[in-house]
Amino acid sequence: MTGIDDVRAPLHAYARGHATGDPSWFRTAFLPTAHVEGLREGTFTSWSMDDYCALFDGTPAPDEADRSRTVDQVCVEGTVATATMTLRHGESVFTDMFVLVRVDGVWRIANKVYHRHAS
Repeated sequence: MTGIDDVRAPLHAYARGHATGDPSWFRTAFLPTAHVEGLREGTFTSWSMDDYCALFDGTPAPDEADRSRTVDQVCVEGTVATATMTLRHGESVFTDMFVLVRVDGVWRIANKVYHRHAS
């Protein structure tokens, strides 16, 4: 049996990665095979974990104190789960959707898609 806090743990690690700019948090949150996908300036993007982690240099954003990340929904079915999170990064608002899987008793993010809302 698993608790909701166990499912939320990789989501919190993901949020911590954004808050700190430290990509090691993403490597804790995601499976090594995960991809992050969505539209960036109208063009489809698909990043491997290495590519995604390379976007972060270990430094928090200058406006980090004004940013927020909220887990909106988590749905668990056996060894798989889905989750939705809202990120407010300055003028930008993102909806992130996650597919999670419990591997060897530990929840990890298998893949993430995102939508950037028009500002």
